[in-house]
Amino acid sequence: MRLALKPGLLPVWRDDDTLQIGIDPRRAVAICGVGRAAALVSLLDGSRDHEAIIVAARAHGITAEAADRLITLLASAGVLDDFPAGLLRTVPDDLRSRLAPELATTSLAHGDGDGGARALVRRSGAYVRIYGAGKVGSVIATLLAAAGIGHVSSRDPGTVSAADLIPGGLSEADIGAPRSAGVASAIRRTAPGTRTDDDARRPDLAVLTGRHGPELAAGLLADEVPHLTATAGEAIGVVGPLVIPGRSACLHCLDLARAGRDSAWPQVLAQIIGRQPSTPACDCVLAASVAAQACAQVLMFVDRGRADTVTNGSLELVAPGWQWRRRSWKPQAQCGCSSGAGSGQCRS
Repeated sequence: MRLALKPGLLPVWRDDDTLQIGIDPRRAVAICGVGRAAALVSLLDGSRDHEAIIVAARAHGITAEAADRLITLLASAGVLDDFPAGLLRTVPDDLRSRLAPELATTSLAHGDGDGGARALVRRSGAYVRIYGAGKVGSVIATLLAAAGIGHVSSRDPGTVSAADLIPGGLSEADIGAPRSAGVASAIRRTAPGTRTDDDARRPDLAVLTGRHGPELAAGLLADEVPHLTATAGEAIGVVGPLVIPGRSACLHCLDLARAGRDSAWPQVLAQIIGRQPSTPACDCVLAASVAAQACAQVLMFVDRGRADTVTNGSLELVAPGWQWRRRSWKPQAQCGCSSGAGSGQCRS
C-alpha cells in the first residue's frame, strides 16, 4: 500500500501552523498545529508505504510519533489515498497517466480511501453495449472508454451522415461508413486499449439511444440485462430510467403510465417507433449534455452497483433553460415487471 495525498486536492498554508488541503470549502479540510511535521506532506506522494514514510520523516527531523499523528489526522480527514501497490504495478504507465484524473475524481466524489482502485477494477472489467450510434450514442461510447470501461460496443444498422458528426464522437472520415464501425474507430482514437467487438457475451449494462421497438427492451428484460435510456430530440434531452429487471419500473411501465394520462398515447407510440424527423432538433451541445449525464449514471452503476437518480426516474433537460430536472416513474401493477414475482418480464 502506498500513502498519498488525494491528487485532486491542492495543499496550501492558511498560516505558519495551519495546513489546508483543497480549496473549495465543500472538499477542503484544515489541520492546525502541523509545525515541523509539515515536511511530511512532501513525502506523501504514493511512492512509499507507511514504514518508509516514517523512516524518511526521521531524516527531516520529524519523530515517529509526530509523523504517525499527522498521518492519522490526514486519514481521518479523508484526504489520504492508500492505493494497493500490487494493483498499481499491473496498470501500464500510459493507462495510469490517462486514467489519473478519472481515479482522482471518483476517489474525491465518493470519499474512497483506495485512490480509485476499486473503481478501476470494476470499470476495466465492465462491458457496456450501446444501441444506437448517432450523435448521442457515439459520444457516450467514447466517454465511457475514456473513463476506463474496458469493453464498449455499439449496435446500429445505419450509416454515418453529416448530421451525426460531433466532437468526441463520429468524424467526417466516418461519413458513409456503418455507424457501429465509426464508433469503434472513435473509441480507438480516444482509448486505444478498449475492446470494441460486439460479441455474444451478456453486457453488464445496455444503453438505449434513439427510439427502438418494444422487442429490444423485452429481450433485455428477459436476459436480465440492466438498461438505461438516453435520448435527445425536439430540443429536449432525457436520461433514464435505468431499468433493473425485476426491481424497478421498466420502459413498458412508462408507456402504461403515459397511457393513463393520455388515452391516445398507444396510437402515437405505434407511429413513432423507429422514426425521427428528417432534421432532428438535437444540436451538439444538447447531444453532448445528454451523453455526459448518461455516462455519469453508467459510471455510478458500474462503480457502486446503483444509480438511484435514474432508477424509477428520469432526468430531463429542456433548451434553452439547460437545467436538469427529475421526473419519477412508478412500476405499474398491470405490467408485472417489478411485482416481485422474479420473472423479470413484462406482460404485454
